[in-house]
Amino acid sequence: MSLTKTTSTAEAEAASTGFWSATRLVAEREINAQVRTKGFWITFAVFIVGIFGSAIVPGLFGGGATTVATVGPEAEQIVAVGDFEIIQAADQAEAEELLRAEEVDAAVVPDQSGTSPVGVRVIGLSDTPDDVMSALSVSPAVDILEPADVSDELQFLMAFLFALVFFMFSVGFGMAIAQSVVTEKQTRIVEILVATVPVRALLTGKIIGFSLLVFAQVAVLGLMTPVALRLGGQDELLTDLGPVLGWFVPYFILGFVLLASMWAVAGSIVSRQEDLGSSTSLVMALVMLPYFGVIFGRENELVMNILSYVPFSAPVAMPVRMFGGDAQTWEPLVSMAILAGTLVVAVLVASRLYSGSLLQTGSRVKLGKAWSRAD
Repeated sequence: MSLTKTTSTAEAEAASTGFWSATRLVAEREINAQVRTKGFWITFAVFIVGIFGSAIVPGLFGGGATTVATVGPEAEQIVAVGDFEIIQAADQAEAEELLRAEEVDAAVVPDQSGTSPVGVRVIGLSDTPDDVMSALSVSPAVDILEPADVSDELQFLMAFLFALVFFMFSVGFGMAIAQSVVTEKQTRIVEILVATVPVRALLTGKIIGFSLLVFAQVAVLGLMTPVALRLGGQDELLTDLGPVLGWFVPYFILGFVLLASMWAVAGSIVSRQEDLGSSTSLVMALVMLPYFGVIFGRENELVMNILSYVPFSAPVAMPVRMFGGDAQTWEPLVSMAILAGTLVVAVLVASRLYSGSLLQTGSRVKLGKAWSRAD
């Protein structure tokens, strides 16, 4: 009895080792195939150029000199050392009125409290006028008329960028997964592969291989973003964006793996490249949900709250809410737990459907038939 138990254990260990060895080989094959294509590097280069361009170009074409309202000769003399357009105001009330009307970018007025080291105070509308502060040899006190956490324009930009990155990577690499599966079916290579590699190892290897490629690119982009922002003089944006990027990356990883398993199934239920359009329509709709939902629903608190907990839109919606300061501390943890749970279920279901449809050729395989034919 002991010998039988030992033999069973050895067989189980051998089977387990064989599965993961096969998975590693498939993942390496997919990675090598992708990194040898020009499209992989061209797309990556476009993202890098886009990050640096969006951070640096606005500073190069920022709309001319900063306009400053001054009150009194002392304030005017201090501001004159910089390259500013000066508008004289009769008093502080008039300077603040010009600032609220956005006719000037900042105001410099006499310091009535006596606490400023240079005898003047700098007034900003919604944030600190850094260009004015950096031009002065000694930093005076700063007052903000209408403090704002994040402007509507900046929140829209972040929503658009998060959604765009998730959309492009999910569609680009997701479609590559589906095409890889269909190509193997169409050329009958899959029949050779499954003779030596377990079907589930084939699926797992594809998901891991493509996911590692995506994660590597996203990690590099995440590291390049702070560099680009610093070069572009966007230090305040970096301060706000840094913690959110730390959440966006793990959200992105879970969201991509969730969709990758569905892309693989979409490719396994058809036998021709021409049929991919119909089989991938559902997955495409799930990818479009965060893209359009977050962009057009970002000003609706209820919509954004719902999208933050829907697994397919949470990778974009929750980081956007966090960037705007609208999410409680516990919310991303709950949202990510829901996403992770959905991911596990999706991979298990995808594994069964993939196994039941991979070797079926001819017409499109119905999901019910694929489920019943699985091992």
